[in-house]
Amino acid sequence: MDPDIISLILIGAMLAMLAAGIWVSLTLMIVGFLGIALFSNAPAGAIMATTIWAQSWSWALTALPLFIWMGEILFRTKLAANMFNGLVPWMNALPGRLLHVNVASCGLFAAVSGSSAATTATIGRITIPELEKRDYDQNMIVGSLAGSATLGFLIPPSIILIVYGVAAEVSISRLFIAGILPGLMLMVLFMGYIMLWSLMHPDRTPPAEPRIPYLERIKATAGLFPMLGLIFAVIGSIYAGLATPTEAAAVGVLGALLLSALSGTLNWASFRDSVAGATRTTCMITLILAGAAFLSVAMGFTGIPRNLAAWVGSFELSQFQLLLALTLLFVVMGCFLDGISIVVLTASVIMPMVQGAGIDLIWFGIYLVVVIEMSQITPPVGINLFILQSMTRHDLLTVAKMAFPFFLVLVLATLLLILFPGIATYLPSLMTRG
Repeated sequence: MDPDIISLILIGAMLAMLAAGIWVSLTLMIVGFLGIALFSNAPAGAIMATTIWAQSWSWALTALPLFIWMGEILFRTKLAANMFNGLVPWMNALPGRLLHVNVASCGLFAAVSGSSAATTATIGRITIPELEKRDYDQNMIVGSLAGSATLGFLIPPSIILIVYGVAAEVSISRLFIAGILPGLMLMVLFMGYIMLWSLMHPDRTPPAEPRIPYLERIKATAGLFPMLGLIFAVIGSIYAGLATPTEAAAVGVLGALLLSALSGTLNWASFRDSVAGATRTTCMITLILAGAAFLSVAMGFTGIPRNLAAWVGSFELSQFQLLLALTLLFVVMGCFLDGISIVVLTASVIMPMVQGAGIDLIWFGIYLVVVIEMSQITPPVGINLFILQSMTRHDLLTVAKMAFPFFLVLVLATLLLILFPGIATYLPSLMTRG
């Protein structure tokens, strides 16, 4: 049968199952099984069993549950509240004042949680009431939090970077390090927009709070040290080549448990809840990755990736044109799917095209994550929007409107990554091989 017809049949089946509410993981497995069983002579059941088994003991995946557990532990501590109090004295002098606390807090918490949703929920629970109490502009409170919380996807240890690393078979250590400078760039861009908005709307920015004595500032800043220490232990050990991502994740879990105990929030209930939360999330992601691995193998048997790559190649697109087309594709997909699903659904088809165009896979992973960050704040499936809707009195479309300026900042960040790829590739180039 013609590969184009096979593609249409399988894509139609996938969309129908997703629309019917069938789990993404099961949808991937069913479509893969149909692809092999109907359009090849290979034994679909045997291939499915061996592929899922091989995926289940992937060494790269061992870091996943540990980083998720670390985030779950920290979600239940007082560290985020201490972090807010430590940042306030230093942000008060900037145009936009305490709105910058949203950006800085999200950046710091992202560096220990690895999750955009967890960052939104944790930081929002603290900063929204505090900023509303100080009469900050509601649009900027919600918008800056929606945009900044997407840093949970980019700043290591990012769960989605682990998923991409497994799907694309690239070094997770290098992906983590590659995410540092783009993450800092995004923080600067978000804060720059807040400053610009504040200077253009001085009447909508509350007056500066009374100056805090220097010694009190230092005392408040001490609340940042535990979080900074944990970040240094996890990311620094990877960059220095002292630990693999899995070993660094284990250090992170031990550090998170220690900080939780010292803050007085570690008890049997919080420990049990953190383990249960990490188990649920890990099982969901692992099952999706198993389904994606099987679908990738199935696509190889049908020849769809090769034919699609050849078809795209016939247009003789430049790298920029290909990336523009992929950006539009991922943004549209982001309106209907979560970030992890986008990665696993497209990996088997997109990677041959990307490699054929001579695009560095480490750089492409960072680019992909930044584009997927846009989907976190676009309706109707923007996870950050749903979380903020539940935390505020606004409907989903209003929250999306508030987040739109920060969506444009993410578009700018994507363009900067394309124009200056060294932003993502410089630090990995300094690492020792491995």
